[in-house]
Order: sequence, then structure tokens, then C-alpha cells
Amino acid sequence: MNLTKLFCDIDDFCKTFEVSYNQGQITDGKLRRNRRGQLELSEVLTILVFFHQSQGYRNFKGYYSCYVLKYLKKEFPRAVSYSRFVELIPRSFLALSAYLNTRKGTATGIAFVDSTKLVVCDNHRIHSHKVFDGLAKRGKSSMGWFFGLKLHLVVNDQGEFLGIKVTPGNTDDREPVPEMVKGLKGSLFGDKGYISQRLFDELILQGLRLVYRVKKNMKKRTTTALDRLLLRKRAIIETINDLLKNGCHIEHTRHRSPLNAMVHLLAGLVAYSWLEKKPKIIIHPEDLAAFHNIKPNQKALES
Repeated sequence: MNLTKLFCDIDDFCKTFEVSYNQGQITDGKLRRNRRGQLELSEVLTILVFFHQSQGYRNFKGYYSCYVLKYLKKEFPRAVSYSRFVELIPRSFLALSAYLNTRKGTATGIAFVDSTKLVVCDNHRIHSHKVFDGLAKRGKSSMGWFFGLKLHLVVNDQGEFLGIKVTPGNTDDREPVPEMVKGLKGSLFGDKGYISQRLFDELILQGLRLVYRVKKNMKKRTTTALDRLLLRKRAIIETINDLLKNGCHIEHTRHRSPLNAMVHLLAGLVAYSWLEKKPKIIIHPEDLAAFHNIKPNQKALES
């Protein structure tokens, strides 16, 4: 990620955002100070996002104190102390949310949906955990029980975000889907956790077909060769989840503020959107030809 290119894009966005945000404020008629800080909003956002692509830093305090203040003095000559910067982080939540919305991809007619857990503490510390009290819940994934949140994603075949939602850890994976896929058409591929006739009927009305592997005791659905091929490519979203956690560091158990935690999550998602090489699906004609040549009994198994 190029720091200069990142800052220029965020700075252009912030100039428009701040004007719209200030015009939309409700006033009580009293005059209030509107003194500008040492760091511009665009600088705060850039530092937050760049952290999630920095190599060798898993701790934001170490990154800011040992890297930003030491090696990026030229880029951020008015950088404040670490404690002051932490106080500025909550102010960037709305701007970062709006900026992430501008980083979404284009609907291509092919979309994948999945969720991943965001653990906020070790299971042994659930009863003493206070930071996410009332927000995090116990949930269960394929890896077992956890305490935290869930990140729900809808991505296209180019690895770009189409829909994002964060919920408590005990939320059903199917619940946030209708809101995340509004306006999308084509095919939506999910795992067996998204099996629901009600959800299928709701999405088909907007022109979006939900495709998933059926269970052994379910009636077989009619699927095309392309559907079966794309179901086998659904691992793209698993790869994205892995990149977000291990490359952009969106998950850890050291948060001291829920709002700051959400800011860092948004910054990690923005950092991923800036990756030059995202996981993507390339379908070759020979791949489809291979599916058309599968024997009838093998096609039934794939369905």
C-alpha cells in the first residue's frame, strides 16, 4: 500500500465529508468553539488504516510510538502523542464508516456470503470481561464456542466487498443477509448455514438466487454446471476472512473501548480494500467443459 496515494484519496474524501457533516449538525443556537486540531481528520484516518498493512506491528501503541513518531515525521510533522491520538480515534468512526462505503466493489451478478467470528476474550474470562458487556455474546462456529462478535460479509467474484455487517456472536448467519444484499441481482453462494426456504423466497423476489449445497436428507435442487463450479470456488470468501484476520489484524482481545475496537475493525476492512492483489475467481472455458463432461451420477453428487 502506497502511503501517499492512500492519504490523497482519504484527504479528498474528507474534504467533502466534513462539509456535509457540518451542514447536517443540529444547533441549539449557542456559539461554540470549532478549533481545528493539530492533526487533520484525513491524517488520523490514514494512520489508522496504514497500521493494518504495516509489517511487524500487531500492537497499535508500538506502531504509533515506534514507527509513526519516529520514521514518519516527514509525512506527519504535527503528529501528537500516543495518549492524545487515542482520544482522537472515536471521532473518526463516522468518517471511516462513510469512507468504507465508497470502497465497496461493483456487483457482477456473482456474490458469496459468509460470516466469521471476532473473539473479544478467552472463554475462561467471559464472566470477568467488561469491555464488551452487553454487546458481545456467546456463539458457536465450526471451531467451537466463542465469546464475541460476528462479521458478516458479501463479496463479489473479484474479492471486493458488497455488504458488511457486525452482529453479536449468537446471531443466526441468515438474519442479516436481506439487508446486506439489497439491490443485488444474480446468484448468491453460501454454505449450509444459509439453508432457508424463507430466505430463498425473499431473495428471489428481488432477482437474487440463493445457491447452496443441499444436505443428504433434502430434496435435490436443479443447478447448472456454472452453479456447481462456483460452489466449489466458494473458498474465496474463506481466504478473505483469513487475510482480514492474519494480514489486516482485525481480531484481537486487547481492546479497552468498544468504539475504538469498531474503528480498528473498519480500518482493517479499508486496508483490505486497498490490497493490489485480492483473492479472485477466474473461470476458464475448460473448467466449464470439464463440468459438462461429468457423468450423470457424478452430477447428482455435486448437486
